[in-house]
Amino acid sequence: MRSTSKMARQSPKHRLSLACGTSLLLGLGFIGATASGARAVDITGAGSTFAAPIYGAWGAAAKSAIGVALNYQALGSGAGQNQVIARTVDFGASDAPVPEAKLAANMLIQFPTVMGGVVPIVNLPGIAPNQMHLTGEVLADLFSGAITTWNDPKIAALNPGLKLPETAVAAVHRADGSGTTFVFTSYLAKASASWKSNVGAASSISWPTGAGAKGNDGVAATVRNTEGGVGYVEYAYADKNHLTTVELKDKAGAFVAPNLESFTKAAAAADWAGANEFAVDLLDTPGEGAWPIVSATFVLLPTNPKDPARSAAVLKFFDWAFDNGAATARSLQYVPLPAAVQANVRHAWTNVAGAPAMSR
Repeated sequence: MRSTSKMARQSPKHRLSLACGTSLLLGLGFIGATASGARAVDITGAGSTFAAPIYGAWGAAAKSAIGVALNYQALGSGAGQNQVIARTVDFGASDAPVPEAKLAANMLIQFPTVMGGVVPIVNLPGIAPNQMHLTGEVLADLFSGAITTWNDPKIAALNPGLKLPETAVAAVHRADGSGTTFVFTSYLAKASASWKSNVGAASSISWPTGAGAKGNDGVAATVRNTEGGVGYVEYAYADKNHLTTVELKDKAGAFVAPNLESFTKAAAAADWAGANEFAVDLLDTPGEGAWPIVSATFVLLPTNPKDPARSAAVLKFFDWAFDNGAATARSLQYVPLPAAVQANVRHAWTNVAGAPAMSR
């Protein structure tokens, strides 16, 4: 890495060549894509497809705002964990929180960035978005194979007056290691004793029935193309693709539609103070109107990075996003972190070698 003082001694032609061929760092400062024409610092991340829409939007804005260019690969939370452990990316992203012992063993910190909803989606002719009512227990039956047709009496009892087709249920689940799957199956395990004992909750499980698809986008596409399909995705994918969502019964007993308001009500009940390593539980939180399947999404960052300057650029990126990205997050139906949680996250960043000093 070359310092600016050495660059200043080079000929203009040589300086231009170096600027075009490399991403330059100034210690813990960064050169942005500003009027000076200097290139942005490149950082790499991989993992959560749940978080991909917001990281993509933040990345597009941050390149010109602070000179940090994000190359993010939405490969699933399992891949995100594996890649950051192998140090092949600057940060990993996972919706499934990593246990404290695993973080310590791999010299990682974990911090949340936003919260969002996981939503069931269906493809049923004649059924409009949020017209169908379901419960967690019935969802578990749909994905276990206990319910095989859409006019099953259990579904009919929740939807009096709704014309239900005899169409066969075609369950669609994630084929890759997925934090979205961890969140969804954790909810099913809370809602259904049978699911908890026979299937369980994890990023990858042995599904009793159904077809697999890769990523949130893969599940969305498969359900959209399969009559009778039912799947689960992060809400931004359902919204972007105009998919048919359903209402779920909340902990208070009311049926709730998935939207930013119901996600925010769920997030308001978060017990951050009691959450170890920020792994807050947002499933089936109390309070009428709270969407029952909400999760934070997490970044995994080495405390001993291979390149401290690039790791510092990751922190600069998320520091900027906390300060400037809330409106973008809400536009994509994510819930920003409370200010107090952001402050605790910034404090956790001090454990990373080479972390830049924050102004707060």
